[in-house]
Amino acid sequence: MLFSEHSFIHRNRQVGTIEVICGSMFSGKTEELIRRMKRAQFAKLPVEIFTPTIDIRYDHHGITSHDSNTIASTPVPHSSAILLLSAETKVVGIDEAQFFDEELPHVCSQLANKGVRVIVAGLDMDYKGVPFNPVPALMALAEHVTKVHAVCVQCGAPATYSYRITESQERILLGERDSYEPRCRACYFGLIDSDL
Repeated sequence: MLFSEHSFIHRNRQVGTIEVICGSMFSGKTEELIRRMKRAQFAKLPVEIFTPTIDIRYDHHGITSHDSNTIASTPVPHSSAILLLSAETKVVGIDEAQFFDEELPHVCSQLANKGVRVIVAGLDMDYKGVPFNPVPALMALAEHVTKVHAVCVQCGAPATYSYRITESQERILLGERDSYEPRCRACYFGLIDSDL
């Protein structure tokens, strides 16, 4: 029997789920997370949203999409803190999952096993096009995975890569349009002959 959008009753016990929203920079991951969390709030479900303390680009106590849509959140230093702060919550949102530690998939599984709907947003690849843990592990555990796409700034095709336009070689570099641009596979890898 269907209980809500992504939770089910199994033998008279509510079972939670894990949903992952992934994609490149500027693809609308946070926007989609905010949309789902606001729907849960509208349904009067107790919700909590968590962000890594490393990411304070916009706000210390809220997440903000690139389109300036916001919702309140709690910054935490590591994923295990989510378990401590989400006791009575029915829907947990987690943004910027790629900045959390490797325990995040285990934390999300524990929450889902307790009947919590867990919605996680994050980059699936880093700027080198390498899978960005812990997001791939979360995708493997999730009941629902949504891959969103940006628009390639070079050609207008759907973009899945975050191309870094600065010189930094650090894997984690917080930035905006001054540091990254979305690109499709062909433009990211330079597969198009510019003389055509």
